[in-house]
This record gives sequence, structure tokens and C-alpha cells, in this order.
Amino acid sequence: MPMRTLPALLAVAATVTAACLSVMAGWQRGGLLAERVLWIAVGVVLVVAAHLLPALVRVHGRGVRAVGALLWIGCIAATCYGHAVFFLMAQKHAGELRAAAVPAVTAKGRGLAEIARDRADAVTRLARTNARRCVAPCPNLIAERTAAAARVDALDVERDEARRAEAAQDRVAAARAAALADPVTGAMTAFGLPAARADLIAGLAFAGVLEAVACFAWLLALPPAVVTRAVTESPVTPAQQGSNAVTVTPVTPESIAAPAVVTAAPPAAAPVAQPVVPAPAELLSLPVMEQRDDVTRVKDAIKAGQVRATVNEIRKFLGCSQSRAAAVRKQLEPQPIE
Repeated sequence: MPMRTLPALLAVAATVTAACLSVMAGWQRGGLLAERVLWIAVGVVLVVAAHLLPALVRVHGRGVRAVGALLWIGCIAATCYGHAVFFLMAQKHAGELRAAAVPAVTAKGRGLAEIARDRADAVTRLARTNARRCVAPCPNLIAERTAAAARVDALDVERDEARRAEAAQDRVAAARAAALADPVTGAMTAFGLPAARADLIAGLAFAGVLEAVACFAWLLALPPAVVTRAVTESPVTPAQQGSNAVTVTPVTPESIAAPAVVTAAPPAAAPVAQPVVPAPAELLSLPVMEQRDDVTRVKDAIKAGQVRATVNEIRKFLGCSQSRAAAVRKQLEPQPIE
């Protein structure tokens, strides 16, 4: 079957791309090697079926087209689901790489909880020393108060440093969380859409557009098939038995639409039907007979004023291809164009 070049190139590129996506999705969804191979096979078959079914079933009857439409919808749904798996996994891997590029901040020193416990003890000791009274100058008490106050000050500085380190870690965690999300789908969260749902919608949209392009390209690349069958017709020779003679008019292309006229001589006795023995004859092409029938229909429609004698009008009237309409137009007698 001949294909149109440019649509065929686009169709093949789209199908190969979709098949590669199905291969990657099947590889990611499977665990064992056999499972991955089966997932890949199922995905590729569904992709090819989804792309070629519309072009293959359009020349058949309504029943076949209805079944093909149902199968096509199922194939499209399964294929888009597999492509969405690939897009989500690819986005996850890309987010992990972006998050790994964010510099990490390591915490140095003790945590805030431990510092808070030590500071509580230091404040308690300072309060006890301040509560003590001494009549005479007490150098030991003064030294103890000074040491307790210094301890509290040191713990305050350590607490501030721990807080700054914890704030830096929070900023790094926020930066990694932002890097994990896609820059475009992450912006969609401003409209109240969760990031996970935005990624899913974006993946399904990409998959749907790719499948639509592939199906439409294959419709353009594969022209409608013309079903041709060779019909063998053979003239029937008269068969005689006794005094009975039956003559059958030979079938010709001009008289194939009309029933054959059978003439029989008056028998002397009851006639006996004889089997017809076909003999080799010329092959009549079914499209030629259909074309001659179409010529008659077009002639009648032109005489009735329903159709003009143009190729486009004939194609619309017969519902056929441009080439067949042109062939019918050539067989028409010149008609005045209204």
C-alpha cells in the first residue's frame, strides 16, 4: 500500500517515540527481568494498535468500525497511562538530581534541647548564689556568682549559634523540596492545584498530544484501501439431453446488472435440469463494474439536477476517493455545468 512521504515520516517518528516511552515505562514498572520484558511487549503492542487502528478500520463497515473504536479507546487509555508513568518517573529522577545539587549544611555542636538543659542548670546555680548572703566580704561567693553568670552567657551564645544552624538547615530543606518539584508544574500550585496532581495532569496531556499526532499522521500517511476482487464469469454452453435444449445468455459486463434471460424449447417430455459447467473466460474486475454502476448513478443525478459534473461534486455524491471520482468523470458525456 503506497504511503504519502511527509505524513509517513511524522507518523513513524511519533510511533517510534511513543514505543520508546512504553519501553522505558515497562522497564520501570517491572521487577524481574521477565516482568519487564512482558510490560514492554504489552506497551509496544498497545502503542502500535492505538496508532494504526483508525487508519485500518475506516474502510470497513459500521460494525467493524464500532468495535475498532472501542478497542482504540482502550488502547489510548492504556497507552496514556503508561506514558504518564514514564513522565512522572522522569520528573522524579530529575528532581532528585536537582536536589542533590543543593549544598548540604551539617550541624556543628550540640542541639537546642541539650543546650536548654545545661542553661537551666546554670541559671538555677546563679539564682542560688545570688540568694546567699554574707556579712563580711566573701570572695568565694563573688567568684561563684561570676562563674555562674559567665556560664549562662556562654550557653546563651551556644543557643544562638544552634538556632542559626537549625535555620540554615531549614532553608536547605526548603530548597531541596523546591528542587524536587518541576519548575512549571510547581508554579501551577499557585492556583490551588497540588503538585502531584499537576505533574499527573501534565504527563497525561503530553501523552494525549503525542498519541493524537501519531494517529492523525497515520490517517494521512495511509490512503484508504480499495478492495479489489477478481470475479470469474464464464459463458454457459447449451446443454442438451434428448430433445430438451436450454440456452442461457452469456454473462457480459453490459448485462451483468440485469438478470440473464433463459429461453427453452418446448420439451416433448418433462424437462430435466442440467448442471452448468463453467468454462474459462475473461476476468471481470469488481471495481470496473462498480464504477460503471456509479457512472449510471451520476448520470441520473446530473439529469435530475442534484449533482454538477465536477470531480468534487461526484466525490461528495458517491463518497469515494478523488481518483475514483476523476475516473467516473472521464466516462461521463459532456454535461452543461449549472
